[in-house]
Amino acid sequence: MSTVTCPEGHQSTATDYCDICGAPIGAAPTATPGAPAPDAGASPPASAAPSAATKDCPNCGNPSADGALFCEDCGYDFTTGALPPPTPAPGPDLVIPPSPPAPSTGPVRSVAEVWVDPDWYAAQGSDDPCPSAGVPVVVPLRETTNLVGRRSQSRAIFPVIDCSADSGVSRRHAELVTDGQRWWVEDLQSANGTFVGPAGGALPTDPIAAGQRRELGENDRVYVGAWTRIVVRDATPDEQAL
Repeated sequence: MSTVTCPEGHQSTATDYCDICGAPIGAAPTATPGAPAPDAGASPPASAAPSAATKDCPNCGNPSADGALFCEDCGYDFTTGALPPPTPAPGPDLVIPPSPPAPSTGPVRSVAEVWVDPDWYAAQGSDDPCPSAGVPVVVPLRETTNLVGRRSQSRAIFPVIDCSADSGVSRRHAELVTDGQRWWVEDLQSANGTFVGPAGGALPTDPIAAGQRRELGENDRVYVGAWTRIVVRDATPDEQAL
């Protein structure tokens, strides 16, 4: 007859309460005659270890813990049976236009005077109405390379010499470049070309070669677009403080 050991160490033939001391036996292990007692410190076999229950996601099929509320892979809601809302695609309302570069704090040694030249306008035969000539716009030249062109936020183009009012000027039309002493102009393969001519002389008729720098003399003028004339000169003491 097989017996069990109660918590007090008695051998009992009853499996619910010890028939010697009456102590509840519960789930005490059953002793088998002739069999060695189990080692209390031994680890249970791997097959006896409990395994976590899982369930497959109805949407993506990947396993999730049985008590999970959402699928960790696709976000499927096991309670409501709904998928998370799709991420909106980038659109015009989500596009943040780039900001123009911060102005340089370098010293101002030269400036560019940007004029509306009626004579240049007349020679171009443009259909756009010519603005009033007025006084020139004085642009400090702090950098060694200064872009001439028309502003475009969508393409992140912010020219130092902004000729946005002149539709004959390309977005990236030309560059004014200096080594600290001399100045050059380079056409950036603009649509209508870049022209250089001396003050007091005839208007230029041939554009400079694109991609090649042309050194500017003291009295040279740069012509671009339908009416824009640019003169580079030394800054006055007041302009050096700009």
